[in-house]
Amino acid sequence: MTRDELNAYKLVKEAQEAQLSGVTRRHFLKESAMGLGALAMGSLLGSCGNLFSSPQTKIAYDPAHPLLPKSPPFVGKAKSVIYLHMAGAPSQLELFDFKPELMKMDGQDCPPSLLAGKQFAFITGVPKMLGPQASFAKYGQSAALVSENLPHFSTMVDDVSFLKAVKTDQFNHAPAQLLVHTGTPRLGRPSIGSWVTYGLGTENQNLPGYVVLTSGGSFPDAGKSVWGSGFLPSVYQGVQCRSEGDPVLFIKDPDGMNRDLRKASIQAINEANEQQYQEYNDPEILSRIAQYEMAYRMQISAPEVMNINDEPAYIHEMYGTQPGKACFANNVLLARKLVEKGVRYVQLFDWGWDAHGDSPSNSLNIGLKNKCRSIDKPITALLLDLKQRGLLEETLVVWGGEFGRTPMMENRNGAQNPFKGRDHHTEAFTMWMAGGGIKKGFTHGETDEIGYSAVSGKVDAFDIQATILNQLGFNHEQFTYPFQGRPFRLTDVGGKVIHEIIA
Repeated sequence: MTRDELNAYKLVKEAQEAQLSGVTRRHFLKESAMGLGALAMGSLLGSCGNLFSSPQTKIAYDPAHPLLPKSPPFVGKAKSVIYLHMAGAPSQLELFDFKPELMKMDGQDCPPSLLAGKQFAFITGVPKMLGPQASFAKYGQSAALVSENLPHFSTMVDDVSFLKAVKTDQFNHAPAQLLVHTGTPRLGRPSIGSWVTYGLGTENQNLPGYVVLTSGGSFPDAGKSVWGSGFLPSVYQGVQCRSEGDPVLFIKDPDGMNRDLRKASIQAINEANEQQYQEYNDPEILSRIAQYEMAYRMQISAPEVMNINDEPAYIHEMYGTQPGKACFANNVLLARKLVEKGVRYVQLFDWGWDAHGDSPSNSLNIGLKNKCRSIDKPITALLLDLKQRGLLEETLVVWGGEFGRTPMMENRNGAQNPFKGRDHHTEAFTMWMAGGGIKKGFTHGETDEIGYSAVSGKVDAFDIQATILNQLGFNHEQFTYPFQGRPFRLTDVGGKVIHEIIA
């Protein structure tokens, strides 16, 4: 049997198996059990609907064309989002939140008032206070304080709004990352990128509406759940792309399969899917058909868009890219190219910001400096590049981690770590936003004299999510999806728009 004959044989077998699955007793019992369970759960939870008394935004969802562009309920100032998440939580005290008083306390025993009733990931006993491990200066007309670790970014402070008093209630990485991106520290909810593409679709039907790019050598601690679609249709989950090799795994045709045979195989599979839809009337089957068709179109579009080699030399110099390698700079340039091509939501995760002080790579004076060096130039280039292309005003750029770092040195198991580092901290950390209708050169919120607690302008993950949705044209309280007998929303029962940073 030749290779083409083998592929054709496999295609026929797959179609036969798809058809049989709809008529076998095992399949029937499985579907019945799930259906009865869903009915029972819906009846049990139906009374929860009263928790959401706000009017609900109706989304024109077409399962056959789930990513068609849609208009938001009101005109948003942003059309797309680039979210830069520094997985591991960068230290605000070495980047943006300068505390001279903390410098005076360096090496002293931590006051009992900072430890009583508090819970930390690793600190036990009485740790030493740790002064800032970087020098700071004021930059721009806004006189924003930025450390020496970000010399390039310091030139862009008049284009961003800093949030200096962000709080969270999660002190472990995975739950905190889930809270930031899905609105809950537990698994199972849709990510914000999924909500956005569900509500707005995307402007390029040949590319995913929601693209994820990772760097740093590892996934976020919460894994792929932070870009999952949860209970939303699966077509809205993030599509992970790569900055080296094929942009998407298995995007190339297998050996012996040409484009015509690939097209025929997809048509055959979708004919089986169409028959299944006619029998079960499940809209998820139509979404599956749309995903197969998009995958076919992506084989042409994705390699072209994801190729940074054809960018001019000055752009590579500007971003500090390394074509052919997996790195943060490459991903940032790809993010610009993707939003330029109409992709709605681009999520970047850069792993390696967990500066505990237990190793050189996890230290404030070695590891953190190296991580800052890897992002400083690319992020600055992104803001400048979007600005010069006229895209910054319609692209919302968000930067931050999942929590902050303590003003005291971490003493793991009561013993001082060999390098200078800080433990996880929930009380206060810094994030920033730029573009998409956000104020320029503005700072909202303030922490106390040692950076331990927020004293004004407190915001949390729900507030940031509400603000992102607002800039895209959605009222977060009304943007819901029915699930398990009640309407769910990204911010659940919390969140308020941070109007202070909106231009």
